[in-house]
Amino acid sequence: MRIFAAETWTHDELKEQIHGADRRSLVVSAADSKSEVIAAFGTVLEFPADAEADLDGLNDALHDLGDAAEDAPVTIIWEVSAEFRTRRAFGLVCETLQDAESYAGQDLAIIAVCL
Repeated sequence: MRIFAAETWTHDELKEQIHGADRRSLVVSAADSKSEVIAAFGTVLEFPADAEADLDGLNDALHDLGDAAEDAPVTIIWEVSAEFRTRRAFGLVCETLQDAESYAGQDLAIIAVCL
């Protein structure tokens, strides 16, 4: 997982690089609490109706995305609010994302953009 300050790259520049590498991009909007962050990922990843809205559910959805991405690699751009970066949950979400990247190999990449 790569982490950048918002001043480093614009979304357009990141998307251009991602598409130039023949990858699709998904953008997860910023949120200030763990439940809001997981809900934002759930919206983008289209969590199934019966999926748990917690870190386990996020992990399952990311693993499913990694499995499906073999033919079309994906890069997720996660906007991280300054408020959320101060919370313990930021580290927990990062661990979940890093686990999913390790699981999927080159098929899934995650970029956190700190706002």
